[in-house]
Amino acid sequence: MPSPIDTILIGALLLALVTVESGGWFLTRVSRGLAPANALQQSFFRAGHAHAGVLIVLSVAILAVLSSAALEGGWLWVARLGVPIAAILMPAGFFLSVLGRDPARPSRAILLLWIGAGSLTIGLVTAGIGLIAGGVQAL
Repeated sequence: MPSPIDTILIGALLLALVTVESGGWFLTRVSRGLAPANALQQSFFRAGHAHAGVLIVLSVAILAVLSSAALEGGWLWVARLGVPIAAILMPAGFFLSVLGRDPARPSRAILLLWIGAGSLTIGLVTAGIGLIAGGVQAL
């Protein structure tokens, strides 16, 4: 059973999926030519939308089982927040780096994507190791 803080985070993440839903509506407008976007923007908008949805759902899955992990203190918080932070930063990097009228290449905001990828990796490794250790302790 998730801890109370994990339950609150899961609830917040489920509500955040509503923003992904509205992003999907925006993508339908782009695909129909109702919102102007060049090929680079279309690709990045799709990637940002997909990463947001997948990473939020992955965050919920991790939080649902994290109470079985052999993690405490700061390590537990890293496992708890690594993927949700990536779910914010990676899509932000995709979206913000191609703002403007007909960009030819991503702006420096693409750095958010790579910071998010680091957060994702650290969060996944910490949660994975903690869950394996928690399973071994339970044997």
